[in-house]
Amino acid sequence: MDKWTILTVDDEPINREVIKHILKAHYNLIFAENGFKALTLAASQLPDLILLDVMMPEMNGYQTCRALKKDPRTRNIPVIFVTAMAEMEDEKTGLEIGASDYITKPISPAILKARIVTHLALYNQNRVLDAKVKARTIELNNTRLEIIQRLGRASEYKDDETGLHILRMSHYTRILGEAIDLPEVEVDRIYNAAPMHDIGKIGIPDNILQKTTSLNTEEWQIMKRHPKIGAEIIGDNPSPLLLMAKSIALSHHERWDGSGYPRHLKGEEIPIEGRIVAVADVFDALTSKRPYKEAWSIPKALEYMQNESGKLFAPDLIPCFISVLDAIVAIKERLADHSTPAITPSSLDIK
Repeated sequence: MDKWTILTVDDEPINREVIKHILKAHYNLIFAENGFKALTLAASQLPDLILLDVMMPEMNGYQTCRALKKDPRTRNIPVIFVTAMAEMEDEKTGLEIGASDYITKPISPAILKARIVTHLALYNQNRVLDAKVKARTIELNNTRLEIIQRLGRASEYKDDETGLHILRMSHYTRILGEAIDLPEVEVDRIYNAAPMHDIGKIGIPDNILQKTTSLNTEEWQIMKRHPKIGAEIIGDNPSPLLLMAKSIALSHHERWDGSGYPRHLKGEEIPIEGRIVAVADVFDALTSKRPYKEAWSIPKALEYMQNESGKLFAPDLIPCFISVLDAIVAIKERLADHSTPAITPSSLDIK
């Protein structure tokens, strides 16, 4: 393999030369004469190990080590103090702030080489382990996402002719989340949890889900159970993704004015993920053909949504949704169920 890279930090040129003479045959070496330069080099070069003097002007070795350990880019790089400060209390301080080892001057070449070999081996072992953990975590997350998407698709098989609805509306939630400047981790979580929004429809009888006319009062009360059923199916799980999925399942039919269901939440009582999914879900329902309705035109759907802003929808979301309409339409066209004429019916019954 390529040579390991070692950063040596010492304000004395003679000390840097000594270390260079001892190690140059076995390692790539870079040098810094003060703590400030060391921090810059460590962040940009990401050496495999750092040899650090303590007594330096302006920023001493202890301060430099603390800064290295605070930076996520460099916190795991092993630091070995190489110093003339030989008191036990000095060594204790160095190890307490995160150093891997403490060597006193004058340097013994054999001890320095042995300690470096040991800590590089441990560092490499930890990196390999971290890589395996990350790979396993990615695998588990991908599996979890696949299950969520499959369960979301299962709810579609109960609700006839919705086709690619969950994919479209999931993409819409991502676009809208980015438009309102949500943190990237929240945007991703909503996008990945959104397919579970209607999982509760698994518990609704087919004759209600697939009815081609408006639901009567009794049928509508049964239909309104699906958010709670969905939350019960997802259950209580500490996974942030499943917590998000449960929140979306439970809140995506709440209305800004408090007239929604199942909990009649109002305004900002509705979690932001529920507000976002409500916009994405209704837009796709309006502009898609369903057993009980033809597809609305996009202008007609937007007119309806603007009229419902502050009633059904959070008033700040509709202007944002319209501002990214080009991206929304691109997704709608790319994930279209089939080609349908834009027909505006005289009435609407959103399930």
